[in-house]
Amino acid sequence: MTVRPILAFDDPALRSVAEPVKDYDKELRGLVKSMTATLRAGTGRAGLAAPQVGVPLRVLVYAYEGASGHLVNPRLELSERRITADEACLSAPGIWWPLRRAFMVVARGRDMFGKPVTVRALGVLARVLQHESDHLDGVLFSDHLSADERERFLAAALPSG
Repeated sequence: MTVRPILAFDDPALRSVAEPVKDYDKELRGLVKSMTATLRAGTGRAGLAAPQVGVPLRVLVYAYEGASGHLVNPRLELSERRITADEACLSAPGIWWPLRRAFMVVARGRDMFGKPVTVRALGVLARVLQHESDHLDGVLFSDHLSADERERFLAAALPSG
């Protein structure tokens, strides 16, 4: 299966809102399989959204501590409980930053065949699902930071021009 290149954090394509998947076809299954191969191609990878590999569709894959899978057209229900923990992005490798997110998530969507899927996640996996869902909406995790923190993060994440 093809391992795809991951777009850099400053790529404008990451700011676009991904389109809903309408066709559950061979092309979608190929995308999910190649995204899964891309996720597994490096150590410490927990999630990947289709926009990160240049595909503007609402698809994400995840793998963390034995829980792995994919969601097509995901919708998230977030718990009120929040927790701050370090977070990273495959589009800005090697940079971790503390971010406050919901501790628990119920994610509903479909699998690559169009069958309904529900994922209940706590802790890190909940964080991964929120992070990847943000990518589907053109939101980067730095957007959740205060202005000062965002400036410091971007100075670390983006190559100086």
